Amino acid sequence: MITDFLFHIALILFSTKMIGILMRKLGLPQVLGFIVAGILIGPALWSLMFDTSDLTLFPIKESEYLNVFAEVGVIFVMFTAGLETNLKDVKSTGAAAFAVAACGVVLPLAAGTGIGALFLPNAEHGVFSWLFIGVIMTATSVGITVEVLRELGKLQTKVGTVILSAAIIDDVLGIMVLAVVLSLSGAKTAENTVLGLINPDGNAVISILWILLFFVFAISAGICFSKLFKYIEKKTPHTRRIPILSIALCFLYAFIAEKVFGVADITGAYIAGLVLSTNHASAQYVDRKVSINSYTVFAPIFFASIGIKMSFGGFTAETLLFAAVFTLVAILTKIAGCGGMAKTFGFKWKDSLRTGVGMIARGEVALIVMEKGIAGGIIDDKYRAIVVLLVLVSSLLAPVLLKALYRHDDTPPLPTKTELEEGHFD
Repeated sequence: MITDFLFHIALILFSTKMIGILMRKLGLPQVLGFIVAGILIGPALWSLMFDTSDLTLFPIKESEYLNVFAEVGVIFVMFTAGLETNLKDVKSTGAAAFAVAACGVVLPLAAGTGIGALFLPNAEHGVFSWLFIGVIMTATSVGITVEVLRELGKLQTKVGTVILSAAIIDDVLGIMVLAVVLSLSGAKTAENTVLGLINPDGNAVISILWILLFFVFAISAGICFSKLFKYIEKKTPHTRRIPILSIALCFLYAFIAEKVFGVADITGAYIAGLVLSTNHASAQYVDRKVSINSYTVFAPIFFASIGIKMSFGGFTAETLLFAAVFTLVAILTKIAGCGGMAKTFGFKWKDSLRTGVGMIARGEVALIVMEKGIAGGIIDDKYRAIVVLLVLVSSLLAPVLLKALYRHDDTPPLPTKTELEEGHFD
């Protein structure tokens, strides 16, 4: 019922803000409070005490409405991150970002394959099931990291730019590896995308070329859109049509990315923000307007939904051990791979560690990859719990570690212009 969901929105917004304020008083990022609020008002803890299947108002459960609002939330988060990204900085860190992303894929993939061989020796698909465990480890959910860096005033630093750039590249590389594994294993995918129509058999080469074509399209179209928005800004500066058209472009890019090219919608949203960031004055104005809706409603719902979707059921002794090892290795390989490569490119030790920690969070991407493997029969659905634990631990750990690593930073955190003018974090 839509009226029930209205109550859920009220409860989510109230709990996230209250616990977010508490986290700030404790010296922790607000985004951590949003996730904790989701766990407290969701079924993860309550279902351990009594049967919640017949309850509708509380605890809040995953629903179609919640998923839609959460998806819009993460799209807005990535769109505003794109708006605030300085392309000159991205260009200056391009080689480092690619190397960080590549190492952040290769090392977890190799380690995950080894863990798969150890815990799934008799898997039906053999080495492909083992490889798939590694594929899950390659996924990075940068939405939480973006919010933490923004709150600390470090999103537009060199480390923040490298993390954002590497996460986008990481997403592409991860999708390519996933396409190859699904194709070679013989698993079938049934996505409602143009890619599914032109490549029904899941040929890895076609999938990779199609994904690369998305970036050719996005950049080519982006040049045209950038010129269009510069013209509109010159003719009618700071009018409502600019943020409205900007949001439309964001959603269009997100739709085309996922439905046409099979790339994550958050990647399309981020690139849309990059397109508009080329017009600095317009980007700042759009950022201020979009942030009102994003950080007041949609972003808190997205981060709370991570906690709401958590489940502690289905854990056996075997899966618990598997999940513990899987989670520990997944986190350490990202820190070692991404942080180690950052150090190779001349980053200071603390900045290298910040880069590695900024890449450890997993979220919807890891869950989506797991569902693809389960649907394709590559891995048993009882192992869904291992990804749930990884998402929970990494989502909670990343903000805490980043906050600690920036605690004694010489440069004081600087709030964005949007935060100063709108007071989103008061």
